[in-house]
Order: sequence, then C-alpha cells, then structure tokens
Amino acid sequence: MASSSRRSSYSRKAQYGVFTGYVIAGIGALIGAVLLGLSLWRPATFSGPRGAAQEVLRPAGEAASATRSGGQGIIGSITGYYRAGTQNAELKKEVEIARIRLAEAKALEQENSRLKELLNLTKSETPSVATARLIGSTASSIRRFGYISAGSNDGVKIGMPVRGPRGVVGRILETSPNTSRILLLTDSQSVLPVRLDRENVIAFAEGRGDGLLQIRLINLGINPLKKGDVLVTSGAGGYYKPGMAVAIVAEVTDDGAIGRVISDPAATDFVSVEPIWQPDSVKAAAQSPDIALQP
Repeated sequence: MASSSRRSSYSRKAQYGVFTGYVIAGIGALIGAVLLGLSLWRPATFSGPRGAAQEVLRPAGEAASATRSGGQGIIGSITGYYRAGTQNAELKKEVEIARIRLAEAKALEQENSRLKELLNLTKSETPSVATARLIGSTASSIRRFGYISAGSNDGVKIGMPVRGPRGVVGRILETSPNTSRILLLTDSQSVLPVRLDRENVIAFAEGRGDGLLQIRLINLGINPLKKGDVLVTSGAGGYYKPGMAVAIVAEVTDDGAIGRVISDPAATDFVSVEPIWQPDSVKAAAQSPDIALQP
C-alpha cells in the first residue's frame, strides 16, 4: 500500500507540473500575442521601454563598437602595409622603365647629333674628296696610323687632310684602289702648324706616339697658353685650311703645352678626305730645297 501511494502522489505532482507549464506557456503566448498586436497597431507604445533598454545597453554597444573599430584599424593598417609594399614595387618598376626610356632618348639624341655632324662633313665650304669609314687604327705602337675605306678610285691622293666631325684626324700617307693609310696627328713623325684660336699665337703640334701632342711655341717667352685652350690649324704649309680644330691644352709646360687630340680616332666612325688647301704652295715647297714647309 505504501509503495502504491507513493507512486500515486508522484504522478499527481508530475501532472500538476506539466499542467502548470502549459498554463504558463499559454499565458506567455497570450501576452506575446497582445504585445505583438499592440506593436503593430500602435508602434509608438513601446518607444519608452525600447529607449530605456537602449540606454542600458549603450555602454556595452560603445565598447563593442570601439573594439570593432580598433580591429578594423589594425586590419586596415596591415592591409595598407601590404598594399604599400606592392605599390612601392610597382613604382620601382615604373622608375626603372622610365630610366631606361630616358637613356634610350639620350642615346637617340646623341645619335642624331652624330648624324648632323656627319652631314656637316659634306657641307663644308670646300667640297670634300670623299667621305669614308675609319676602319682601323693602331694604338699600341709609337707609330700611329689609321685606315679608311676610300682610296685612289675615289680620288684620294697622298698628302690630303683627313678630318672627323670634330676636327683634324691626320693626312693621307699611302693609297690603294679602295683603301688608304692615314698618318695620325699623334704619330711621332707628325708635325702640324697650329695657332691659338683666340689669339695669333703660332706653334707646332708634334705627335708623341702616346696619344698626346707636344705643343711647341715658335716665340719663346711668356707662355700665353692655358689649360683648356683650343688650338686650330694655322694654314701654314698649304696642306690644311686655317681654322680646323686640332687639340685642347691638357697641361702647360715651359715651352708650350701637352694637348689632347679633339678628334680622337678611337671615337670616330666616319671621316672626310679634304683637298689640299694650297696645292701650288705644296708643289713649290717640294721642288725647292730651300723651302721647308711641314704638313
């Protein structure tokens, strides 16, 4: 009997609990339905409670917003760092390409300038005999010769001056039908009458065989030459016309100077063979033993 009464009382309690749960759930559903109907019918009815709830939750919302903003700032900084690295790499590539294009533009400008100088070879007051390529030159011996791709078939003759775009290179020493050998200014056997471009200071430019010229003044005394002075042909001897650039003073000495050739054969592609400026004077000097004119 005792065990049966316990089971019976336990069942009633369970039933009461289930019933109470249903009642509470029904009341809650009814309240929810009433509140939902009021919110749909008059939305402003619960503005006060909503405002109060928002005020209560505002600190937590601000904290969450600050945390979210900080996280976005960190992510944005990291993203910006990687983007900046990518942009810097792209900018470096663009700068490198720009440098290459600038170098190409400068090279093109230099090439245009060189072509203009070559055109000037054929536009001198005295027509040139031939324009040829300088195909070779000696550089390791005290004897300095050059070779051009024009010869007797082109009208080239022994003794004719040879000049590059910048100045005198030398004179014709030997000819063959299609090539010629040049005695360069720096050869130890080359002697050329020159003068200072700004004054009537006369000198001789003698080849030293080492790529330089020995400038010897005719009138010794106070040396008027200065470093950087330009020496040009004087016209004496009859081979070279006056005013052709020859050398730049590199070092002043007691009796003159040491000069650098303006028209360096190593940096010259094309040359112009000029006619002898005063052939009658050259012939007269060759026929008369009393006259010694240096070419």
